[in-house]
Amino acid sequence: MKDPGSDRKALRLLLTGGGTGGHLFPAVATAEQVQAVLPESSVLFVGTRRRLDRDSLARSGFSVKTIHSYGFKGKNLWELAKAMLVLPLSLLESCYQILKFNPHVVMGVGGYVTGPVVTAAWLLRRPTLIHEQNSVPGLANRKLGRLVDRICLSLPQSEKYFAAGKTVLTGNPVRRAIIEAGRNKRSSEGRKTLLILGGSQGAQAINEMVVEGLRGGIEAFSALQVIHQTGRDGEQTVRDAYEAMGIDHQVSAFFTDMAELYRQADLIVSRAGATTLAEIGVVGAPAVLIPYPYAADNHQEKNGAWYVDSGAAVMFAQRDLTPQRLAEEILRIINDQARLDSMSKAMKKLGIVDAAERIVDICQELARK
Repeated sequence: MKDPGSDRKALRLLLTGGGTGGHLFPAVATAEQVQAVLPESSVLFVGTRRRLDRDSLARSGFSVKTIHSYGFKGKNLWELAKAMLVLPLSLLESCYQILKFNPHVVMGVGGYVTGPVVTAAWLLRRPTLIHEQNSVPGLANRKLGRLVDRICLSLPQSEKYFAAGKTVLTGNPVRRAIIEAGRNKRSSEGRKTLLILGGSQGAQAINEMVVEGLRGGIEAFSALQVIHQTGRDGEQTVRDAYEAMGIDHQVSAFFTDMAELYRQADLIVSRAGATTLAEIGVVGAPAVLIPYPYAADNHQEKNGAWYVDSGAAVMFAQRDLTPQRLAEEILRIINDQARLDSMSKAMKKLGIVDAAERIVDICQELARK
């Protein structure tokens, strides 16, 4: 991609999306890149009133506005009726925020709030693009793909869901701190570190399976450091279990400094969310993937397949996995330095470090038009 140059001008970028960290983190990474290469630019996030969204964006330091918006997919009749009744208000609030901020470009990153905001931008004839993180697009992005000017993709197999000529393979933007962690990763020698992730909200099934697996092989795992992100509901139970087993551990419902955890990790056990995969690709960390079995269109398993086929990860369906089998696989990989090195190199090849730069270039192109 071209370097920042004199033809680049300050950009007013409106970003929208939310519902999970997987949607918000790429938006934050894009905003960081805009302000790094175009420091006089302005960025505004438009999201929902959900606590997860508000807390994540508050930590980013960017301006945030919220609108009333509710999801449609997988909802009961009452929730669908509420979402439909609120939709006109969502559009009006979106139009108001767009007219007030006056962006050059409006970018959606997925989640139901993306629908009304990007639709409002299209109605107001503002340049638009969406970013699709997963191998199978969500409902909002599938519909919006017909309206927007550009569609940025993270994985190569997802272009078949959109009109030809609109898609660009950019990769999934990763926050700058994580890119730096990949450049300064700890040497994989001596005591090994196992990192357990269940996504931005944790995964109870993974919590239970890991704890049971480690309990069956305490002596083997006592040589490791375990860092475990549990989600809100599992924190105390998991911490108590590690303390009872005498395993060196760090446990938290949610870690804010993921860059440092990635820098330490020799092996990661994780769901197969697109943003997590993009991050571990950039840092080059081997992974044992356990896709979320209820993900829409089974997209997590399809996300993970690209990494498995490249030799960067192994993957197990949750229904087929036992604590004993998981523990055996962890020990088999983490105690084999040659395999760790091979998987790490394969993972690093899949990491697209300049994804945010590619997206900012597209925003600049749309703004000039």
